[in-house]
Amino acid sequence: MQVDRLSITMDPELGAAVREAAARTGTSVSAWIAAAAADRLRNQLLGAALDAWEAGAEPFSNRELDAAARALGVTRPIRRIPT
Repeated sequence: MQVDRLSITMDPELGAAVREAAARTGTSVSAWIAAAAADRLRNQLLGAALDAWEAGAEPFSNRELDAAARALGVTRPIRRIPT
C-alpha cells in the first residue's frame, strides 16, 4: 500500500488526547488521525452539497433540520431559521 507521509504539530495537550484516543480504539496515532481527517473532509463535502441544494431550492425548515438531527442522533444547535 502506498502512503503519503505528513509531519504535523499540535499543542501537547491535544497530542496527549489523540494518543489516548488512539490507544482506546486500539489503533495507531496515524490511523486515528487519518480517520479523523477523512471524517472532516466528508463533513465539509456534505456541507457543500447541502449548501448547493439549498441554493437551488428553499432552505431546509426547522422541522426538516430537527428530523435530520434526530435521525443522526446529534444535538442541533439552538439557532433557528425564521419561518
